[in-house]
Amino acid sequence: MLYSDKVMDHFRNPRNMGKMEDADGIGEVGNAKCGDIMRMYIKVKDGVIEDVSFITFGCGSAIATSSMATEMIKGKPLSEALELSNKAVVEALDGLPAHKIHCSVLAEEAVKAAVKDYYDKHGVSYDAAFCTGDCGCCHAHE
Repeated sequence: MLYSDKVMDHFRNPRNMGKMEDADGIGEVGNAKCGDIMRMYIKVKDGVIEDVSFITFGCGSAIATSSMATEMIKGKPLSEALELSNKAVVEALDGLPAHKIHCSVLAEEAVKAAVKDYYDKHGVSYDAAFCTGDCGCCHAHE
């Protein structure tokens, strides 16, 4: 079987899906190669992600990784959310096919972009090094 039961469950029954009207931070990332676009919304209270949601345009793996990532950061301090890795998302889903790993990277980048947006809106200083790549969420790569 190509996909784990967890991937199929998060694809068929995504958690935390939908637009958040009163988000404190919004991160949008995309992958031009595959056409996947993820938008992550976070609601923060006292430095903790109180609520999180997402909208993803893309394949089943993109939806499943977005869903799992939201589950993994909900209720966590921002500092812990920034430590979320694509490998942790893949492990939590019991694996992904090699050609779908990029979806988990997008999920990680969407979380980081949402936290960065929150930091920017609230004047929180941060080290741009938390950004992992060419996600467009910071200027660390220019």
